[in-house]
Amino acid sequence: MAMFPALMNDTMFSDLFDDPFFAGWRNTANGAADAMMANNMMTTDVRETSNGYDVDIDMPGFKKEDINLELQNGYLTVSAHRDSEHDDKDDDGKWLRRERYAGSCSRSFYVGEDVKESDIHASYKNGTLCLQVPKMQEQPQVEAKHQIAIEG
Repeated sequence: MAMFPALMNDTMFSDLFDDPFFAGWRNTANGAADAMMANNMMTTDVRETSNGYDVDIDMPGFKKEDINLELQNGYLTVSAHRDSEHDDKDDDGKWLRRERYAGSCSRSFYVGEDVKESDIHASYKNGTLCLQVPKMQEQPQVEAKHQIAIEG
């Protein structure tokens, strides 16, 4: 449920709630803020090449060790998890600021059941995960011949 729902619909306070501090508060009742945050993570570009697909996934803030790639039943799943903690104290040991963050995200792509782990190449540079995925080999459809008996 959104905090101060009557105020957020009032135009008098709309500038106040446009501040980045309040980002996501407007539509939290229906989960739209969660969807907005998820849409901003792992934005993906896919380019077709002659041999396959180049997939670039933006994952800023993650380290290479935080990222996991898994291939199962033809689906390539990219997931990442990060925990961080930042503490600042004054000279007397009193807290001035203490922040914690824990988050994870994942995304799956169907790459085909014929693709093996060794076929996929991955690199991570400047906050972007770069994948090279081969195209699925199309199996030629061989039509079975069926003989039809001629009755006499």
